[in-house]
Amino acid sequence: MSGRGLSALALSAALASGALSFAAQAAGTFTLSSPAFHDGGTLAQKYAGAAAGNASCTGDNVSPPLTWTNPPPGTKSFALLLSDPEGRAGLGVSHLVAYGIPASASGFAEGDLTQGKGFVGGKNSPGTSVYHGPCPPAGSGFHHYTFVLIATDLLPHALGPGLTREQLLEKLQGHAKGGAGIIGRFGQ
Repeated sequence: MSGRGLSALALSAALASGALSFAAQAAGTFTLSSPAFHDGGTLAQKYAGAAAGNASCTGDNVSPPLTWTNPPPGTKSFALLLSDPEGRAGLGVSHLVAYGIPASASGFAEGDLTQGKGFVGGKNSPGTSVYHGPCPPAGSGFHHYTFVLIATDLLPHALGPGLTREQLLEKLQGHAKGGAGIIGRFGQ
């Protein structure tokens, strides 16, 4: 075999080895995803909010399905936050504050977050303890709905219900093990 063939073979093996190494590293990364939309993708209309008397809430208020993998070692529970940083003219809107999610959980089925299944409910901006879907005003363009899953070393029922986003983040100081996120976009 010529030197050129050997170099190409060695380069090919090195690239394959690097690709496998990268895949192995990526496989161990704490990730949050959804079978309903990809990161940065558009949320379906059914995931938008549905509030009587609010013309900006044009959906069915069904929470999207979410799944996660590879939580950090020592995780005892999870917290899930959903916010819209562009909402309220840039002041932000909290759409979900959920915590006390058992470490044995690996996701939520479609509609679970709307029904309050599998978590302790905090208090979102509209004042509810469950999922409140996107309601961006017409003409405001696409808003970014940021789902953040936080792995914690707290037992699932360590925190009582009704915490706001800010209160929860304060309670998680020193207890967060890692975070994973995904963004869905929605506009009218």
